[in-house]
Amino acid sequence: MTLPKGIVAPILTPFNDDLRIAHDLYLPHAKALLEGGCGGLSPFGTTGEALSVASAERVEAIKRLIAGGVPAHKLVPGTGLTNLPETADLSRKCLDMGCAAVMVLPPFYFKDVPEDGLYAYFSALIAAIGDDARIVLYHIPQVAGVGIPASLAARLRADFPAQIVGIKDSSGDWENTAALLEIPGLAVFPGSELPMIDALARGARGAISATANINPEGLAEAFALWIAGDGAGAQARHDVNRALRLLVQGGTQIADMKRLLALATGDARWANTRPPLLPTAADAGAAQLAKLRSAFNLPLLRG
Repeated sequence: MTLPKGIVAPILTPFNDDLRIAHDLYLPHAKALLEGGCGGLSPFGTTGEALSVASAERVEAIKRLIAGGVPAHKLVPGTGLTNLPETADLSRKCLDMGCAAVMVLPPFYFKDVPEDGLYAYFSALIAAIGDDARIVLYHIPQVAGVGIPASLAARLRADFPAQIVGIKDSSGDWENTAALLEIPGLAVFPGSELPMIDALARGARGAISATANINPEGLAEAFALWIAGDGAGAQARHDVNRALRLLVQGGTQIADMKRLLALATGDARWANTRPPLLPTAADAGAAQLAKLRSAFNLPLLRG
């Protein structure tokens, strides 16, 4: 099974007012992202408030997506927890449902662990999942507090080429991304569209970008133009995508995008976040929505 290619959306997780997952919002949004041009979806990453969602909830949500018509081979769910047994169990369940791979954080509670300790963790994780494990490493040190150095990614890829299939690099450090792109056979996904054109020029498989939740068409168009050999067209579209990204990125980006969807769809539940995240105020969201609508063509925010 191959990994999704192009734009992979780390799909937002909608919650009802009682903070249970709103499956009636989740499935249509997933389908809209794929119809908008995304090559795949990554449920329960940072954007999906993964560490605020229980393992059983994740499994149920993925089952419902697949039952609702979302192709399992387009899914790369986040399964990284702070302990090996539960990470292995959740990963195994997702792979058994037919998911293309699972995206795994390093164990992030213990800080300053030597690289050998992280290597031992992933080695044991692969053994626990089984030989058919397919893991996309998730490097986001500014949030997790623990990263996956390029040297570790290279070592894991060399020793487990069938199981370590990719990495999402959300560090925002271009030198790190460039180093990862030198690892033979490793599918690299920058965790933002900002470096996407430069990364594609060096062989990246695509990008996993939060703003795909509101701009799948624009991101997919830039990727498609690049693949078609239209570098100038891809760069022009990328420049528009970059301007949008800079308007919405920041510490409240998850809540902000949820509020935008709540206002655009008329369903207030979209604004719900699980604590400790707090919802974006309606007036702030309305001002941001007006600004985005005036500057960009965003079908998901038309209302």
